[in-house]
Amino acid sequence: MASSSSSSSDTSPWLHDVFLSFRGEDAGCNFISHLYKALLQKGICTYVDNQLERDTEILLQLLRNIEGSRISIIILSKNFALSTWCLNELLMVLESKESKQQIVLPVFYHVDPSDVRHQRDSFGIALAEHADRLNGAMELQMWKAALRDVANLSGYHLTPDRNESEVIQKIVKDVSTIVARYSYLHVAKYPVGLGYSQNIVNLHLSVGRNDVRMVGILGAPGIGKTTLAKAIYNSIAFKFEDTCFFENISDTSNQAHGLAQLQQILLSMIFGNRRSLNIDSIDTGINMIKRMLGSKRVLLILDDVDHLTQLETLAGACDWFGKGSRIIITTRDQHLLTTHGVDSTYKMTELNHRDALQLFCWHAFGSEKPVEGYEKFVEQIVNYAGCLPLALEVLGSNFYGRSKSQWKSLMDEYKKIPHQDIQEVLQTSYDKLSENEKNVFLDIACFFNGQLRLDDVTVKILDSFGFCPNISIQRLRDKCLISEFNGRLQMHNLLRDMGREVVRQESPTNPGARSRLFFHKDIREVLEYDIATDRVEAIVIDLPEGDDIICLSPNAFKNMKRLRLFRCHNAHFSEELNCLPNGLRVLDWPNCPLQSMPSKFRGDKLLILRMPSSHIQKIRFKFKNLMVMNFRGCEFLTKISDISKCSNLQQMDFKDCKNLVKVHKSVALLDKLVRLNLSGCNNLKSFPRGLLLRSLQFLDVHLDAPVEDIGNLANPMDHGSQLSKRRRVDYDNDQDDHNIESNLLTSHLFQTQTSQY
Repeated sequence: MASSSSSSSDTSPWLHDVFLSFRGEDAGCNFISHLYKALLQKGICTYVDNQLERDTEILLQLLRNIEGSRISIIILSKNFALSTWCLNELLMVLESKESKQQIVLPVFYHVDPSDVRHQRDSFGIALAEHADRLNGAMELQMWKAALRDVANLSGYHLTPDRNESEVIQKIVKDVSTIVARYSYLHVAKYPVGLGYSQNIVNLHLSVGRNDVRMVGILGAPGIGKTTLAKAIYNSIAFKFEDTCFFENISDTSNQAHGLAQLQQILLSMIFGNRRSLNIDSIDTGINMIKRMLGSKRVLLILDDVDHLTQLETLAGACDWFGKGSRIIITTRDQHLLTTHGVDSTYKMTELNHRDALQLFCWHAFGSEKPVEGYEKFVEQIVNYAGCLPLALEVLGSNFYGRSKSQWKSLMDEYKKIPHQDIQEVLQTSYDKLSENEKNVFLDIACFFNGQLRLDDVTVKILDSFGFCPNISIQRLRDKCLISEFNGRLQMHNLLRDMGREVVRQESPTNPGARSRLFFHKDIREVLEYDIATDRVEAIVIDLPEGDDIICLSPNAFKNMKRLRLFRCHNAHFSEELNCLPNGLRVLDWPNCPLQSMPSKFRGDKLLILRMPSSHIQKIRFKFKNLMVMNFRGCEFLTKISDISKCSNLQQMDFKDCKNLVKVHKSVALLDKLVRLNLSGCNNLKSFPRGLLLRSLQFLDVHLDAPVEDIGNLANPMDHGSQLSKRRRVDYDNDQDDHNIESNLLTSHLFQTQTSQY
């Protein structure tokens, strides 16, 4: 006769929820059949041993079913101990309880638990009969010990005068609670590439040791933190006394009432009695968590934590939990984990290319490899998705069952507008940034991705806008929104596209009403049709080759009163630019065709002026806030006129201005000047005497004229020193004590080292 069992969940490593053990010849058969039926009606997967024949193969199968059951219910009836099969089955159940951390629930069916414990009455008689037949005492002693152990467990006592249906209802209710508490989570439809990360986190956890540990799982949005945490939960939950997987914590309010509600939900998920819990304040909740969990070995997973107060109110310290407990925290914020003092952190990375391709193919084709003829499409999409699991799953499902022409159309569409599901998930991180962090994020996404170095002038650009880039950039790194590669900060392509979509959504139909313009077709439309508004803050023009002429409207910049950044690369205007907004902070225009700056441009807020290799001939230096000036390679520039109004200048670069003849004496009085580069200015004839530049750290001058015509180049602390022609001076300024030391280098000209600007 075949064994019977109800179906089990595909996501659970257990074969069954319950293993039901009993002696079938006893009078309790009706009770057992009613209990089994009640368990099945509640959806509890239950295995019943109905084997009539007993052999080695059946024994091995029985052992697999015992070990594969989350709970074992032992029906201890009057004649239970007469069956050596039942006694051996009891041994296997108790062994599995120790090795697999399973739960054993005894039911004392019309027998006294003390008779089972002390082997009296029918149990004593049965064991005496076994003793007469056995050659040795070892097996008998094991049975006696097993009966003592099971009798000491908390269970159910059914007496002849007690209603059986009430006991059955109680058992089913308790089993339902246990099954719900230890329910196994759906990980993913295709859990590709989880094995390595799961093994690493398990090493961090070191489950089995008696200490309490908090471990963080860190990563960018969509990288699979929750999926990994679920897989880990399923693999180790059975080893803990109580468990809780608290998902999407960030969706709950961070206000005081919301935090107290989080505490109540946490305890309710573990103990199941939500109505009896009354947490009216955070302090009450903390005390209840300590009291109720302080002696329990628990597995607690706090998923998608985004605020320190959430950790402080749910898992404030390791001593809140019993020995051997493990707390796993998934988050996008490194600083949060550091501040809370977690024991260790695992930072997730994108899938490798092989796993990424396989994950996409499972969702797109239902197989691990591309369908013939789609290989190139798959490679393009995997590269576009950047091996991010979220994108691979969403895109794969969306491409499923579509023709090649539809694939191509969708690919073209996603390059312009990201898939809505991907956008929504990624944008949740952006929405929680501060205003400065949002601005820095959008500027990097639109303009500076892959260009930014922490010591680069680009940081000065962001700082000139008041965005506090030093702390904002660090916060973006902490939140896994930007990373460092080969010394440059860069953003994942999908995060970049998310940021650009945020900007596009500011005005989907009119690019002239967006804060940032970077797409060449939008820029052309705005400048040629004069549709800009005062919402435009930044423009970066970088036109494709062969399409570099913009038919500029005369009033194209008139309405851009809030324009702070204008960069123009590889573009030419059909009309001369005769006006620029006076609020401009950064003007970056290599190869500029202008011979002079627009006459009405005051540049009161201009901080960075970069016009290398331009046609500029004359500069009126009236920009009082200017910090960085770069006119490198401007061959039509003949002199640097009075620059005394630019008292905030820190960097001046006129390298390779071959026709530069004269430098005005006011340069010698720029107290904040740090770098002055005049190398390659072969025709320089006039240079100020006695440089009083207290902040100067770098000076490079290429001198071909006689020294007496150039004047003295002296350290302000040593007016007697002189520089022979073709020499470089490097002043080392000690900012701590303001002592400026002269350092005249050897007689050859050192190669100039300058930044991009």
